[in-house]
Amino acid sequence: MSSGKILISDKSDNYLLKLTGDVRLTLSGSLNRYMETLFGNRRVKRVVVDMLDTEGVDSTTLGLIAKLGLHCREYYQMNVQLFCQNQSILRTLECMGFDEIIDIFQQSPDMDGELRKLEEVPSGVDELRHQVLEAHKLLLQLNPDGSAEFTDLIRALESDVGPC
Repeated sequence: MSSGKILISDKSDNYLLKLTGDVRLTLSGSLNRYMETLFGNRRVKRVVVDMLDTEGVDSTTLGLIAKLGLHCREYYQMNVQLFCQNQSILRTLECMGFDEIIDIFQQSPDMDGELRKLEEVPSGVDELRHQVLEAHKLLLQLNPDGSAEFTDLIRALESDVGPC
């Protein structure tokens, strides 16, 4: 698998996040910070997550996508649109219940814009632990019956960093 990267575009209150390669924990700090910037914007017309070139994604990244989806529903009264053709990732999204908070499509998004690489921001160990904890709590909230494996991880992280 190729190493992952995240490309972004924000044009006229339309936001595009393009995940490519194998997107893992090392990118979660940058993604989380970018999402916090997006959350501070009062005018958001559309949010698209393009995973057409994503080879793999870890549970922390999935938790951040869930956070994005939940936030957009609550504050902007809209669903994030996610585009993916990778059958393994699609099965994971379905099993985790993402289809309840995000609109999932298998074709290419009809959104253009100049993509730029999301600036990688190094995260400290405590910040990463907190992000992993928050992401997994969101995944557990999204699918309380199917995520028993996250419970032990959440307990272990809470003993290290305290509850979120």
